[in-house]
Amino acid sequence: MRPLDDRTAEKIANIVVDVGGPYERRSYELEPLLKRAGWSPTPEYDGSPRVRWLAEQLVEHRADTARVERFLCRVCDPREYDDGKVVAEEFREAVNSVLEAEGLVISAVGGRPVLGELGADGLAHYSEPDGLEERLRRLVLDDAVADMLVNRLTEARLCLRNGAYTLTVIGLGSLVEGLLHAVLTERDEKVKQDGFVNEHGKKERVTLAVLLDTARTRGWLQFDAYRFLGPVREFRNFIHPREEAARGTRLDHDTVMMCWAPIGALCNDVEERLATEA
Repeated sequence: MRPLDDRTAEKIANIVVDVGGPYERRSYELEPLLKRAGWSPTPEYDGSPRVRWLAEQLVEHRADTARVERFLCRVCDPREYDDGKVVAEEFREAVNSVLEAEGLVISAVGGRPVLGELGADGLAHYSEPDGLEERLRRLVLDDAVADMLVNRLTEARLCLRNGAYTLTVIGLGSLVEGLLHAVLTERDEKVKQDGFVNEHGKKERVTLAVLLDTARTRGWLQFDAYRFLGPVREFRNFIHPREEAARGTRLDHDTVMMCWAPIGALCNDVEERLATEA
């Protein structure tokens, strides 16, 4: 994602504030919107005209494309509105009419707003989330673990560039596993105290499935992102050749593209949770 043009930021701000419209956002609603989008620290509203202020925030922070992406997706997120999906869809259509000039599009994938590049075929194409390496280092407190995850990401990139798609997908699955384990063991008080236990209080072997379930139960992962990560978990199992043989599936470049968006959704959910706790 390239930084947004000034005029694009202004148009987006107009849509979001909706002055005089049915979904008008008041001045006191702007800061909470940015906070729910995972902006930390959250800019303080200074009392200036709402559209201008919001456009200025988008321009000021446009170099942080991950932050802008989270905002755009939050605006199109059913969780943001009392009427849920119906209103979110109206905002998504309006935002996409502006983003088209930037070569971007927000799609609803499994009920989740996801930003992708608009291809010549008119369809959304997904790539590695912006600033992923820096985001990993912010989310993981242990520098040694962060270095290890960044190394996994680097190796996955190398596999992708050389057409080793199965190894790329396996590597991305291990990246998700490592990130979830680090976030839960470093930041979740219950996991820090009790470890990973089942409903009977017994210790569980820590698999990717257990990590996903725990992250969902403990509020680090929203349900749609949890469901969205299902294919990544399934493809991760292809580390066992018998799994690949049993399914008769060959992973390709499109399979890798399917993995990037869920990884972005995972980072967004964790960042939003941390922002609300700040």
